[in-house]
Amino acid sequence: MNDILRQADDLLRQGKRDAAEAAYRQALVDAPDNAPLVHRIGVLAFQRGAADEALAFLSKAVAMKPDEAAFQSDLGLVQAGVGRLGDALASYDLAIALRPDIAETHCRQADALRLVGRAEAALASYDAALVLNPTFAQALNNRGLALMALGRRQEALASYDIALAFHPGYLLALCNRGRALQELGRPEEAVANYDTALAQRPDYAEALTNRGAALQDLGRLDEALESFSRALAIKPDYADALNNRGNVLKVLRRPDEALASYAAAIAANPGFVEALCNLGFLEWSQGRPARAVAAYDAALAIDPGQIEAHNVRGVALTSLNRPLDALAAYDAALAIDPDFADALGNKGMLLAELGMMDQARGALERAIDLAPAKVRAYYNLTLCRKMARDEPRVAALEAMARHPQGYSDEDRIYLHYALAKAYADVGDAGRSFGQLTVGAALKRSHIAYDEAAVIARLDALFDAFPAGRLAALAGRGDPSPAPIFIVGMPRSGSTLIEQVLASHPAVFATGESDLLVRTIAGLSPQAQALLDAPGAPGDAAAVAFREIGEAYNHMLALVAPNAMRVTDKALENFTQLGLIHLALPNARIIHARRDPIDTCLSCFSKLFGGDLPYSYDLGELGRYYRAYARLMDHWRAVLPDGVMLEVDYEDTTADLETQARRMIAHCGLDWDDRCLDFHRTDRWVHTASAAQVREPVYRSSVGKWRAYQPWLGPLIAALEQP
Repeated sequence: MNDILRQADDLLRQGKRDAAEAAYRQALVDAPDNAPLVHRIGVLAFQRGAADEALAFLSKAVAMKPDEAAFQSDLGLVQAGVGRLGDALASYDLAIALRPDIAETHCRQADALRLVGRAEAALASYDAALVLNPTFAQALNNRGLALMALGRRQEALASYDIALAFHPGYLLALCNRGRALQELGRPEEAVANYDTALAQRPDYAEALTNRGAALQDLGRLDEALESFSRALAIKPDYADALNNRGNVLKVLRRPDEALASYAAAIAANPGFVEALCNLGFLEWSQGRPARAVAAYDAALAIDPGQIEAHNVRGVALTSLNRPLDALAAYDAALAIDPDFADALGNKGMLLAELGMMDQARGALERAIDLAPAKVRAYYNLTLCRKMARDEPRVAALEAMARHPQGYSDEDRIYLHYALAKAYADVGDAGRSFGQLTVGAALKRSHIAYDEAAVIARLDALFDAFPAGRLAALAGRGDPSPAPIFIVGMPRSGSTLIEQVLASHPAVFATGESDLLVRTIAGLSPQAQALLDAPGAPGDAAAVAFREIGEAYNHMLALVAPNAMRVTDKALENFTQLGLIHLALPNARIIHARRDPIDTCLSCFSKLFGGDLPYSYDLGELGRYYRAYARLMDHWRAVLPDGVMLEVDYEDTTADLETQARRMIAHCGLDWDDRCLDFHRTDRWVHTASAAQVREPVYRSSVGKWRAYQPWLGPLIAALEQP
């Protein structure tokens, strides 16, 4: 047996591990109780990746000789390798108790402590290892990782520098040094650091990936992409490179490619929380909140402590009309950090939409106190209360406006709209409109809007739904009387109309829903082609319209299964009134109207959450209004009597009861006095009018445009253009 052992030892010294392990196993046949032999086989099994087998052999070796420190230490290394960090720490404690003078064991213990989140304790163990071996490069490098986890980046950089002073070619330390430089805000130096590592090893995928992230910090996005591509050519399933590549593609406004890159990162590493969160945020920003919630749910199942994931998940849930779930998401974020200003701000706005105005203002005020440089909370606060002249919040906004350097365009937009509202509250129309003009121009500069194409699409509906077509297909859609469509321009009094109706016990309000859009999108391409084609065969078109009606009513039944009537206040449905009447001939339509100049000024004064691209330029706004008015003239001419009721905001504010009774009768319902107390109705109002509908009827907005008349020339000219 001794000859076999000598042969095995020789093979091991020559680097022939597989042959050495085979020889040791042969020797084990004759000496099954030889603990050192069992230990050697366990170590070699671990080195070739057979962790379970290694664990079995090393456990046996420790059982045979529990007072051998090396056995305990190597067992701990394998336990750590399979994720059993608690067991590993226990093994290291025993090893150190037996032999406290082994630097490698202290380093291993420190690694395990760092991985379980005990960075301070890890630092002490690294220092113990370095007392025993001051040139221990691995301990110096990993000590830097512990310091980074503690936010002590400058000390981490010094630790990496010492490791490299002793071992100049230590690539892992070079790579980690680059990360420290990045986090210290020195990306140029970080790139040079990675280039030094890559000069030694051009196929170092980790360095290429980190280099790409540093190049992104420098704004050198094409070079960053090239660096990630080189990394992925070496390691195609390298999750970090795929995730970082997605980040750059997102900045380059290539969302589909970014989504694919994040998805590939998650496929390579299903537990990659950062990639899941990045995917969730991009899905939300691309208008797919359900997918965003799914991504955040997956991330939070792995790491419930992801505070930003809870916060943005709340925003996405709000988009899905799930306000109570959104509130719970914000509360989950605030349970982790009660001083998280972003979550407080989002919660404040949701509370306002739920009618809890005092709590809303409290949350927003606290968000501002915690993060006085974050502009959006100020803007949201202006929506929830009237601002007083010379109050500290307004003074803070004015100070920001005097020194806008360092603020993003988005923050500057919020800043100008917040000041516009504050000045309007104190009756300073000139300063208010000046802020609106600057804020709207900045917002417009970020919007792609093809005015000619939009107006052409509106005008094309005249030919798509002539009177003859509506008469020929009349009465062939779904007969349900449940739907009530409230349509018109934004800021035309539609929320007041819906709140009055929602105060009736037989009415359920869905708000600004996307039910009709989703219904049409779910049709087959062949059916969709029949909708706007006036020459389409009558029977085939009738089938398509009925299919829409049935599908729409199916979704209504899911939203409000017990309601006699259900309102849909997606205002742009004014473009679909011909389709609505053919698909749902018994549906009621209410057209919200308001003075054109008041309507357009109110639109111009609001920073809308969704896409209203025409509302940030007075000329474009006026021309869009004219196109809308032309189309409403058409619907007025071709729809049968009794289908559409027109309700003027001015009449409603002058005589609420008369107009409320008209609306209730139009919807085929018996009168209920609760409709006059609409401001007491407890429901979520997810619109720019959330605060106003909590108040009784007031007339201060009628004729409001006259105070701004000196600055409205482009709007009035566009409205009056023949």
